[in-house]
Amino acid sequence: MVGEPIEQRGVSFVGFHDLDGRPAFKIAQQVVGDRRYLYLADFWTSGWSILDVTDPTDPEFVRHIEGPKNTFTLQVQVADGLMVTSLESPRIRDPVNTTEYGLPDYDPADPYEAGAYVWDVESDPTDPTLLGQYELDGDGTHRNFYTGGDYMYMCAGLDGFEGKCLTVVDISDPTKPEEVAQWWWPGQAPHETADERYYAHGPAYRRGDRLYLSYGSVGALILDISDETDPELLGRLDFGDFGSWLGTHSAIPVPGRDLMVVNTEAINEGTPFEREGGEPVNYVVLVDISEVEDPHFDGKRQVGPRIVSSFPLPTPESDAPYDSYYERPGRFGPHNQHHARGESARLQTDEYVVMSYFNAGLRLFDISDPLQPSEVGHYVAANPESRVGTPRPGTGLVSTFEDVVVDDRGYIYCTDPQQGLFVLESEYF
Repeated sequence: MVGEPIEQRGVSFVGFHDLDGRPAFKIAQQVVGDRRYLYLADFWTSGWSILDVTDPTDPEFVRHIEGPKNTFTLQVQVADGLMVTSLESPRIRDPVNTTEYGLPDYDPADPYEAGAYVWDVESDPTDPTLLGQYELDGDGTHRNFYTGGDYMYMCAGLDGFEGKCLTVVDISDPTKPEEVAQWWWPGQAPHETADERYYAHGPAYRRGDRLYLSYGSVGALILDISDETDPELLGRLDFGDFGSWLGTHSAIPVPGRDLMVVNTEAINEGTPFEREGGEPVNYVVLVDISEVEDPHFDGKRQVGPRIVSSFPLPTPESDAPYDSYYERPGRFGPHNQHHARGESARLQTDEYVVMSYFNAGLRLFDISDPLQPSEVGHYVAANPESRVGTPRPGTGLVSTFEDVVVDDRGYIYCTDPQQGLFVLESEYF
């Protein structure tokens, strides 16, 4: 069991599960009859866990599925009785021997699976059946998007390309996934050159006939997908060089509003003043997307998407044992947002943004006034007593929230790679 939180406001503890000691990263969910299941992608190991969270106060571990060797399986999507799980080359940024932490010894030079698996989770939601595989030459897929229907949208590392690109895959026959489109920013393809750091981080979030796509240093892109086989660029919001290694991490439209929440991702552990180990401050901004086509400056007026406000930087409570989150080990900055995705089992809100913030835990923002976003709630969990298995955070052992999903009942699910799954709730929804 976990200890009392270090900080909390407007958010309270409901339940917890240690995931049998397997670190988890991304979260998907499915409601089947009167049961509710979470599907969690492993972090630093290969595979997936299934939990029954019908009673959120007492999550029940159902099953773990082993993934392919020497392969990262970080992403998971569930909709229409199908589960899509990413497969990609292991990316070991830190010079660590993972076996010291009881983890597999990954080597990007060894064989790995690349692409995605498609599973049946309708026949038996507790025991997925592998139906098909989207295979590609390259380093695999990362942050993908599937909310049902015939198509999934993949951030795919194609052989010979610089960074990841968008691919559209037809799974009308899930046993035979078929790639129907590729789209990339000029300069990514072999023999093309440009100055930007390319990375289609994704997801390519679909709403109607538009895709909203976070694209590293290129910025936030909006594509026309009315023809699945021929995506076309409608608009781009270039944030310039904030200095983040990754650039734009998420670009998620707000349900029912012409707004989009865009954030970078904190990568390094350290303050902006640490030239060797830190990085510039990471941002979260609210973007007006009522105009998207042909972005340009008309005199002094910006036509197209524009930033209308920025989110406040989280600060600790007055009685917290630190004055700044930079004083804590690990990364400080934004990471994942709750994605509404239009699914009935997920919270649909046009007033609140729920975001994981690494060592600053969970942060809850009110955007009812888009010109003045405000933080109204947070939860910073107690620190772990020992490492579960991951080499991060490398500067010390603290609670770290990676992903967040909110269900239609208002329960908030957060993964901490050193502790397990937290279930929280808020007084705001």
